[in-house]
Parts: sequence; C-alpha cells; structure tokens
Amino acid sequence: MTRIGLLSDTHSYLDPAVFTHFDACDEIWHAGDVGAATVAQQLAAFRPLRIVSGNIDSEQDYPANLRFELEGFSVWITHIGGAPPRYNPVVRPLLQQRPPQLFVCGHSHILKVVRDPKLANMLYLNPGAAGKTGFHLIRTCLRFTLDNGQISDMQVIELGKR
Repeated sequence: MTRIGLLSDTHSYLDPAVFTHFDACDEIWHAGDVGAATVAQQLAAFRPLRIVSGNIDSEQDYPANLRFELEGFSVWITHIGGAPPRYNPVVRPLLQQRPPQLFVCGHSHILKVVRDPKLANMLYLNPGAAGKTGFHLIRTCLRFTLDNGQISDMQVIELGKR
C-alpha cells in the first residue's frame, strides 16, 4: 500500500498546509510548473518525490515525463497532457499505443479526475493548481492510496483562495 500526495502548478509557492495534508503519504508527486527550486527541495526533504518539469521549469532540473510501475499500476506523469478526450497532440499517439492505468497531468490549473473508456478505462488525474499564480480561484491538490492494483481514498484537498 502506498499513499500518494499529488500536486501541480506551485509556481514557486508551497503552502505550509501541504505538509500537514501529506503527512500520512509515502510519496509526493508533482506534475510540473514547480517554479523555485526550493519548492522541490522542501518536498524532497519531506517525502520521496517524483517530479516532472512544466513549461516554467527547465528540463535540466526535472524530466519532462516519468513512466513507472507502482502497486500494480502503470503510471505516466507529464505536465502538458491535455485532458480527455482532447489530449495534447504529442501525447495522444503515445497514449493510444501504450495507455497507462494512471495518467497524471498539470498545466490547466483545472482539477479533474475522470476515466477515459476509450483508452482502456485509464484514470486521468489533474490536481489543479496548488500555487497562487494563475486564473484558478481555489488552490487544490489530491491525496489517494494505491494498493495492489486498486485505487482508493481519493480526496480533494482545498488549500484556500488563490
């Protein structure tokens, strides 16, 4: 069993409440637009961190994509992936060839959790934006559990107004 804390689009702002909300998590995933390196450093010092670069980050600092297996799930984390059914044109053929079970994106600042029945019932996760920069009104992140091919305890965490 692995508890995951998922956030994106911090844009150099890391709300201290994240550490309380993710206290029971085993890993933190950040889906890009980290901003200041101190954000990633603080998260990595707190829990093991899986992180990708966003359009405001350098791919020299973080990879553009992460694909890995965890708890019976194939996972792909990228920043600009689009959303079902309108995926990024670069991502779409890769999803069609080899869809992961969990596809994690950021970029839109729009919280969305939905299955895509056209892609092997893949679960699409976008935690919204945890930072203060952007058009979103409420800062959000997600917390959930992966356990032997099952996902449970999906929770939306509201961090307050932008």
